[in-house]
Amino acid sequence: QVQLVESGGGLVQAGASLRLSCAASGRTFSGYTMGWFRQAPGKEREFVAAINWSGADTYGTRSVKARFIISRDNAKNTVSLQMNNLKPEDTAVYYCTADPLGRVYVMDYWGKGTLVTVSS
Repeated sequence: QVQLVESGGGLVQAGASLRLSCAASGRTFSGYTMGWFRQAPGKEREFVAAINWSGADTYGTRSVKARFIISRDNAKNTVSLQMNNLKPEDTAVYYCTADPLGRVYVMDYWGKGTLVTVSS
């Protein structure tokens, strides 16, 4: 059974950094696209960033592209999201995702999420 477990969320002040990590288990994820989505209070879930199976290609929504860095370690079955210069509008539950078909904006597998709260 596929499992994605996020960690690293918390409460920080605006301008701070956080690093989210996701541990994948249940199968080998080296061929999967991995990504992060988020859902802010009262808003719809939105795409944040994704990385292809090799790590050569990354994708990010415009609002975070200059501040967030996605990376992966296929040997450890992990994907990370380095978030810099956090803003209050980044407050959300962040979900780790994985897709075996190489898709970026549609993912088959989801973690349960980790809460990031950015205070002003």
